[in-house]
This record gives sequence, structure tokens and C-alpha cells, in this order.
Amino acid sequence: GWGQRPRPVFIGLAAQLLVMPSLAATLAWGLQLSPPLAVGLILVGCCPGGTASNVVALIARADVALSVVMTTLSTLAAVVLTPRLTELLASQYVPVNGWTLFLKVVQVVLLPVALGVVLKQGFPRVARRVQLVMPPLAVVMIVASIVGSQRAALIEQGPRLLMACLLLHGGGFLLGHLIPRLMGEPVPVRRTVSIEVGMQNSGLAVVLARSGGFASPITALPGAISAVIHCLIGSGLAASWRRSEPSDG
Repeated sequence: GWGQRPRPVFIGLAAQLLVMPSLAATLAWGLQLSPPLAVGLILVGCCPGGTASNVVALIARADVALSVVMTTLSTLAAVVLTPRLTELLASQYVPVNGWTLFLKVVQVVLLPVALGVVLKQGFPRVARRVQLVMPPLAVVMIVASIVGSQRAALIEQGPRLLMACLLLHGGGFLLGHLIPRLMGEPVPVRRTVSIEVGMQNSGLAVVLARSGGFASPITALPGAISAVIHCLIGSGLAASWRRSEPSDG
């Protein structure tokens, strides 16, 4: 169990908490995103690991147990860290109310987790189906609604934002693989940490952008684009890793 082998969990969580928020803040600044988009990208970076990462880890022949532990721990840590990190990194762009964000994260993160536990105990078959369908479905609906209402901002800042999201998640997958590799961890751990760092809970970023006290509706756009991008990169990596033997990286 992971009680006996805490090292990969620590490496993974440290990578996730350090890489994504700092990368998002750096890209927002370096690519000179407009303030609402900069804040939206930082929100994505400060969110916990993505809910689909466990499925991707399974496909990639990574360490699914480690993936589940990492997602769970980063999600619980997010209740405190997402509002704090966002406040720290984004308040240079717009006023950030950490308390509003905190309440929202509790609502969005803790309640569904509690509900999920109850569902899994009572109706495991239903829980499994809901888990697979929900994240992609929610994201598609969100993307559609934002893209429809923010066409002008998209045309002007779209290419830059797309670049930012590609670099954020590409960098996350890459550094998530390199860090455990430098620490001498085996291939399944490298793959898992890469997936966990690269895939963010973009749905949470969108919810926070929309209801976390931010004035501009386009603050939610980076989360919507990031949701699509990290799923595409994650699926592609998983498919190629599935074909290669765990011994060769």
C-alpha cells in the first residue's frame, strides 16, 4: 500500500503543487495575456489534479493506485491551497477574494467527494458510470456556452491563450515525468506523476472563474480550453505509453 511507500506520493504532490501554479503565472506574464485570461490561466494552474487522470493512468499502464492517492490528496489540499495560491499569484491582475474562493471550493470539491463516497458504498455500478461520463460532458457544455458568448475576445486573444494552455499542460506532463525520473523513480511512477501533474481539474477552474467573484466572464475561458487540451495530450500519451513496454520509459 501507499502507507509503506510514501516517497512517490510526496514527489508527485510536490511536483503538482510547485510546477502548475508557477508555470501558469509565468506563462500568463510572459505571453502578456489580458488580465481576465491571465487570472483564468492561474486558476487552472492552482487547481488540483484532474478527475479523468485515474482513467488515463489505467490506459497508460501507469500506477493507478498512486494516481488515485495523488488525485485524492491534491483535491483535499486544494480546499486550502487553491484559494491561497490564486490570491497570491492572481491579485496583481484583479482583486481576488480568497474567502469567496475557499467557500466555492468547499462547495464544489468536498460535497461531491462526500456524495461520491456515499454513491460508491450504496450503488457502485451507478457511481462508476457517472464518474466516466460526467467530467467530459460538463466540460463540453461549459466550453460551448463560453465560446458562444465571448467570440470577440476569443478572436483577439485566442491564439495566445491556446499557446498558453498548450505550454502549461505540455510543460506539466514533461516536468511531471522528469522530476520523478531525476529522483530515480521507476517508469510506472514517472508516467503516473506526469499524468497527475499535466491533467488539472479544469472544471473546477471554470466554476471558480464564474462564481468566485471575478468580474469578467472570459476569466472562465482558459479553464474551458485547458479542459480540452489536457484531455487530448493525456489521451495521446496514454495511448503511446500503452504500446510501449514499461521498461523503456
